[in-house]
Amino acid sequence: MDLNADLGEGFGRWTLTDDEALLSVVTSANVACGFHAGDPTTMRRVCEGAAARGVRIGAQVSYRDLAGFGRRAMDVPRTELADELTYQIGALEVFARQAGAGVAYVKPHGALYNRVVRDEQQAAAVVDAVAAFARAFGRELPVLGLPGSALLRLAAEAGLPTVTEAFADRAYTPAGSLVPRTEPDAVLHDPDAVVAQALAVAVAGEVTTVGGEKVPVAAASLCLHGDTPGAAALALRVRSALEAAGVTLEAFA
Repeated sequence: MDLNADLGEGFGRWTLTDDEALLSVVTSANVACGFHAGDPTTMRRVCEGAAARGVRIGAQVSYRDLAGFGRRAMDVPRTELADELTYQIGALEVFARQAGAGVAYVKPHGALYNRVVRDEQQAAAVVDAVAAFARAFGRELPVLGLPGSALLRLAAEAGLPTVTEAFADRAYTPAGSLVPRTEPDAVLHDPDAVVAQALAVAVAGEVTTVGGEKVPVAAASLCLHGDTPGAAALALRVRSALEAAGVTLEAFA
């Protein structure tokens, strides 16, 4: 099982994620590429830290929404969105290469992540961007997303590698999708509940929904949000619990 977290989500003099601590725990780092958070210096530092620790570097691409942290719904034409996502991946690739590594996968962030579960055009824009990267740099990047999403289906149809993901710290609907952040209790804050959900995903391949039903979740990667208070300590607790349960943690890419 891969363990990923969002990193580099600061901007200038403001910091949000404890990147150093998280890099000592996770196997993959979703690095903010400057559109919802992050700046060039932060991107460079996170890439250097990840490369030094053998953590895979992922481009966490977003709508152009610094003010809303990428969590506001936006309508962006497919071609324009694809260009903006390509720009983000390419920028991170420079810093990753400078650190002796490279971008290893792509994961949408926030509102875009949720939108591409069902929106064919927005999902196609993400696929277009990853395909553009492949043409420019000569390698195809895996796309990380929710099982059953339009994004993963279109990526697979385009011949791109896909990786299914589940969340340790997000509530699920009976349909197997994430509860919108606009609704109460969309984010799990109780450490015991987060650990329990992580174990359920990794060991049993299921989650318990907000209605109490158990639904199957097939995931190769497990996510923890880096902007949650105490995220690094929580990630370490999740990792320890998974390893105690016999789960091998390693990057998928």
